[in-house]
Amino acid sequence: MSEPIPVTRAVDHGTAKLMPDVDRASAWLLTVDGAPQSYVDLDAPEHLEFEYAQRLGHVLETAAEPGRPLDVVHLGGGALTLPRYVAATRPGSRQDVVEADRGLLDLVVEHLPLPADAGITLHSADARAWLGAAPADSADVLIADVFGGSRVPAHLTTVAYVRAAERVLRPDGVYAANLADAAPFAFLRSQLATFAVVFEELALIAEPGVLRGRRFGNVVLAASHRPLDIALLARRAAADAFPARVEHGAELREFTGAAEPVQDADAVPSPEPPDGAFTIG
Repeated sequence: MSEPIPVTRAVDHGTAKLMPDVDRASAWLLTVDGAPQSYVDLDAPEHLEFEYAQRLGHVLETAAEPGRPLDVVHLGGGALTLPRYVAATRPGSRQDVVEADRGLLDLVVEHLPLPADAGITLHSADARAWLGAAPADSADVLIADVFGGSRVPAHLTTVAYVRAAERVLRPDGVYAANLADAAPFAFLRSQLATFAVVFEELALIAEPGVLRGRRFGNVVLAASHRPLDIALLARRAAADAFPARVEHGAELREFTGAAEPVQDADAVPSPEPPDGAFTIG
C-alpha cells in the first residue's frame, strides 16, 4: 500500500491542504491558508485531536443520554470531524452540515469520504441563509464553527442570527459555538450579551490562561433554554489533556459586564488572531 501524500488545492476561500499524520496511519490535518481547520482520523472518528473540538464534544455528550441519536446541524464543515464523531458515537443520528465553500466540501469528500450509512447531508450554502430556510424546531443540537479565514463572519454574531439559530433548535435544544478572542475580550463579551437576549442559560469553556487574558485562544460558548449540565461539563473539561474551566451564572454575567448585544447594523468579525496564534509550518 502506498504512503498517503499531502493534497493541496485552491478552494473557494483560499488554499486548502490535506496532510497525513505520520503518527496515526489514518489521520489527516486540514489547513486553509496555513491555519489548521480540522483533524480527522478516518479509522477512529471518535478521536478528537483539537482542544476546541473536544470541548464541543463535551457539549454534545451532555445534550442527551449516551448513545441516543440526535438531530444535529453543523454550521461550518471543515473535514467533517464532529459529524463523523456524532455518527460514530450516536448511531442513527441525522445531521446537516452547512459549508459555504463548495470547493472545500468537494476536496474533503473526495479524499476523506464519509461512510455510506453516516446519515450526514451536506449543503453548500451561507450558514445564516440556510438557517432562515430550515424547518423550525428541527434540531437537538446546533454547532457553529464558522470562520472566514481566521475570523467569525460579522453576520454570524448578531441578535438576528441568534434568533435564526434558536428558531431551528427544539425547545430543549443546545447551541454550541467555537469562538476566539483575547483580552480585553470585547468580541467575546459582546457575544455573551447577544446570546443572553435569546437564551436563558449560557456557559463558556476555555483554558484558564485564555480566560485570564494571557493569550489569544479558542473559547466554546454553550447556550440553551434549559439548564446545562454544568457539573458534567466541568468534569469533562477538567479531565482533558489541556484542562479547561467552565464559567456560568453570576461569574459569567460579571465577565459580560456592560457589553451591548450586537445588531446587524454594527456587527464586525471576530478579531484577527496575532501572527502565529493558529498557523503551522
